[in-house]
Amino acid sequence: MVTKPTAPSVGPLYILDRNDLDSLLRVLTSNGFTLIGPTLRDHAVVYDQIESSRDFPAGWSDEQAGGTYRLIQRDDEALFGYTQGLQSWKQYLLLSHLKLWEARKNSKEYQLKEEPLQREKTAFIGARACELRAMAIQDQVLLRGPYADPYYQSQRERLFIIAVECGQAGGTCFCVSMNAGPRVEAGFDLALTEVVEKKRHYFTVRIGSETGRKLFAEVPHREAEEKEAAAAERIVKNTAQRMGRVLDTSDLKNLLYRNLEHPRWDDVAARCLTCANCTQVCPTCFCTTVVDSMDLTGKQAERRRYWDSCFTLEYSYIHGGSVRASPKSRYRQWLIHKLATWCDQFGESGCVGCGRCITWCPVAIDLTEEVSAIRESESQRR
Repeated sequence: MVTKPTAPSVGPLYILDRNDLDSLLRVLTSNGFTLIGPTLRDHAVVYDQIESSRDFPAGWSDEQAGGTYRLIQRDDEALFGYTQGLQSWKQYLLLSHLKLWEARKNSKEYQLKEEPLQREKTAFIGARACELRAMAIQDQVLLRGPYADPYYQSQRERLFIIAVECGQAGGTCFCVSMNAGPRVEAGFDLALTEVVEKKRHYFTVRIGSETGRKLFAEVPHREAEEKEAAAAERIVKNTAQRMGRVLDTSDLKNLLYRNLEHPRWDDVAARCLTCANCTQVCPTCFCTTVVDSMDLTGKQAERRRYWDSCFTLEYSYIHGGSVRASPKSRYRQWLIHKLATWCDQFGESGCVGCGRCITWCPVAIDLTEEVSAIRESESQRR
């Protein structure tokens, strides 16, 4: 199981027939893993608990653009023929709602009881390259700093990941610009590429961990032939060439630092609803808040942690008021942190190019467009 990004897999390439995929899922279940994978709900692809490949969105894809998402029918029975799920896997690692402790008062004092750590083994089925990069970024923040989050660590240590390389690029994807996909490079136990042909449906498989090797040995498979490997390679290359968005990352951090008072921030503020959709669907955002409560008798208290967002007015509240009171300051804080100050804090960008923030923005604000506008205006001033 993966607790940190593994080195890229360079071993043999194997073939797993579509009909044997359920054998792999049964092996995971028999080894105590709860399966989380893509399924259809509320007219979208979501990540939820599954039991078999019958739960996958077979024959469905999606169309994504700024502020737009819809399912479309495919002309084949591909299981992973969509771009990515509505929510990220973050929801299962950094829980959106978590009770930290409760306290009950006896005759003399309060007795404190901390929430126990999660001990369940979980298998993610269908994680994409950008999502694996996002997990590695959150590991950097929540595991490798001076104060590791024990709840996140408990979830992460018991995780098995079956990654799937993208067979198509979404209209808001720009993972190539962020060097985060579509090829799966690290952070997986098994990596699959789905190949759907007229008379065949199979997966090429790479092994990324010793746990993955042991479990895969229990599943029918064989080594890939050269033409099968070439077919999988073409799929990934074609996806990389069809990104829906492009972000020029050259000197990006300094570009944003030089333009803290650029008029483009006023333009985006006039459109931004500060709804926090972008931070809720982002796979790397990690802001949380803590809420203490007590019942009316004063005998029971508890502390809970919730996802929060730098787009809320209360997030930067300090005694006299909010540090970032305007939509302009909050959007600027989010974008510059994601693409610039994150690099200073953690040594890499906080964006993986998944495009969710563009798709799920109600007014279709596009960070690639905002950066491009700032870069273009700076070039014109020279």
